[in-house]
Amino acid sequence: MMIWAVFAAMTGAAIFALLWPLSRVSLQGFADTADARSLYRSQLGEIDRDVARGLIAAEEADAARAEAGRRLLRAAGDEVSPAGETEPSLRRRRASSALMLSLVPLLALLVYGSYGSPDAPDQPLAARLAQAGAQQDFAVIFARMEAHLAAHPADARGWTLIAPIYLRQGRYDDAANAFASALRHGRASAELWSGLGEARTLAAEGVVTAAAREAFSDALKLDPRNPQARYYLALAQEQDGDIQGAAGSLKRLLADTPPDAPWAAPVRDRLARMEAAAGGEAIAALPEAERQQAIRGMVEGLAGRLEAGGGTLAEWTRLIRARAVLGQKEEARQAVKTARERLAGDASALAAIEALADELVLKEAAP
Repeated sequence: MMIWAVFAAMTGAAIFALLWPLSRVSLQGFADTADARSLYRSQLGEIDRDVARGLIAAEEADAARAEAGRRLLRAAGDEVSPAGETEPSLRRRRASSALMLSLVPLLALLVYGSYGSPDAPDQPLAARLAQAGAQQDFAVIFARMEAHLAAHPADARGWTLIAPIYLRQGRYDDAANAFASALRHGRASAELWSGLGEARTLAAEGVVTAAAREAFSDALKLDPRNPQARYYLALAQEQDGDIQGAAGSLKRLLADTPPDAPWAAPVRDRLARMEAAAGGEAIAALPEAERQQAIRGMVEGLAGRLEAGGGTLAEWTRLIRARAVLGQKEEARQAVKTARERLAGDASALAAIEALADELVLKEAAP
């Protein structure tokens, strides 16, 4: 009922603002009428003086008095009210007042009935954002989200929505706080724990800190197959110097990963770098002949894996460069050709392959 009282007060204020100018009698009307009467008396006195001096005849004096009276009537208006307002003007003002008193509330009710929705329930933050529409600027929506969370800090759903946005914007500390708030006020999940661990890792410039490891471990308690937590814990093993253990963890992660998963390629690339680092350490200690044989074996293993399908830009780059260093020019050219086919959908990757072919002089001569 409170809302209707507010609407009534607003309507009354609007009507008052419209009627106030109409309720005031023009002061100019009084001034005009007084001036006209003064002028009439002056004219009558002038006529009497002219008659006394014999300048005009009695008949002419009567005609002049009648003309002065007519002028007074025209100036004062017909049927002058005691307040100095004419009857037609009073009727018009009353009609305007009655029209406004009836039309303003009626128009307000019609507009509200067409576009208003007093009985519509409030929507949660997620539903309002989903219905915001593409035409609404993201910065405005995001500012509203932050304002909502500042006013409702216990909204776990809101923190869950805003935390990944902070992460993509590079606001890692804010993302970590948002994930922590979502966990504190809502239901814990492996995704929230792994998001918290990733935010803490990125805030530490890629170092998997003890707090981040704890978050990843909590994620695996809820979902032992969580790929995000497994990947970062493998990086933690690598940072601890356990490269073989880290590579093994990534291999097990890839074994459980669908081939078309979006994180499969980055994991394979990281594993390749780990294996290259591990192999390089072991190979460096071998005699020259054995070292060359081991290098060739690694190159052939990489080539076999890439020929079987897939491969990232980094893997193809490593294979092409290794072939060229070993003097295997034809094999390097074939690797360039295959890389072009496999990476055909990635314009930037194709450009990188072409630049590498130019650098290593692997492009075939024009016929």
